[in-house]
Amino acid sequence: MRRNFLQKLLSGLILVGGLTNLANAQNPVITNKYTADPAALVYNDTVYLYAGHDECPTERNFYEMHEWLVYTSTDMVNWQEHPIPLKVTDFSWAKDDAWAAQVIEKDGKFYWYITTTHNSIPGKAIGVAVSDSPVGPFKDALGKALITNDMTTDTPISWDDIDPTVWIDDNGQAYLYWGNTKCYWAKLKENMIELDGPIHTVDLPHYTEAPWIHKHGDNYYLSYAYQFPEKTAYAMSKSIEGPWEYKGILNELAGNCNTNHQAIIDYKGKTYFIYHNGGMQPHGHSFRRSVCIDELFYNPDGTIKRIVMTSEGVQAAE
Repeated sequence: MRRNFLQKLLSGLILVGGLTNLANAQNPVITNKYTADPAALVYNDTVYLYAGHDECPTERNFYEMHEWLVYTSTDMVNWQEHPIPLKVTDFSWAKDDAWAAQVIEKDGKFYWYITTTHNSIPGKAIGVAVSDSPVGPFKDALGKALITNDMTTDTPISWDDIDPTVWIDDNGQAYLYWGNTKCYWAKLKENMIELDGPIHTVDLPHYTEAPWIHKHGDNYYLSYAYQFPEKTAYAMSKSIEGPWEYKGILNELAGNCNTNHQAIIDYKGKTYFIYHNGGMQPHGHSFRRSVCIDELFYNPDGTIKRIVMTSEGVQAAE
């Protein structure tokens, strides 16, 4: 009986790019490395999952992250890892820290907005890399930071310029949102590597960090990390520029992890909530996080139902 059980178990396993997955995703979905701060892009019927790489040693309890990773899937269950597309060392002006980032496509080029620590201007900074391929390699598009800590003075902390997310509106105008303790936004120029106008702020209840913009129907959604330890909350608007109306909690505290960082995408007729927790054992925790995926559902009025975090994960998308 034990042999038959093992044969059935092994027959359900699929080995893809060094990752072993079941026919269901089984959270966490990435298990070959500790991964955090997920962002996702749907391009040519493929999902590109971008994440930071948690490398915290056992003797240290803080973030140690030096590179960003990329995985691809065509079913949200089986993920293939690609060669490391971008590292902090690819930015000559950067000191260290490969914090949250997002990739977006425009006119056949792929722009990766990243968070790192500046080597000469105190504090965190946002840079942008570019590639002709969604899996890279990427190179610094500016040769300098796009956002530095001295450009935002609404809060005295040195880490308020983190967690960039970009949305390209229906008219082609691109918007950059980012921030810790303050939520900032600004327009981007056509070239995607310069600001086009002033930096604005959004007043959101208990805003911590991790903004993400998505759209469903006529509604724009701004989700973000709420309080600390972090839940995920969201607001809605009829315009990417607001005003934003707070709607409530979207995701509860993620297991064994102080932070909550989400990406929301539509793929093959479903909406997915991609996040991280500290659930990969035996060594997972707040500084050794792992990417998970569950479905997101809307109410008839456009509001979002609370996320149900599962161990089973999602079924293969068809």
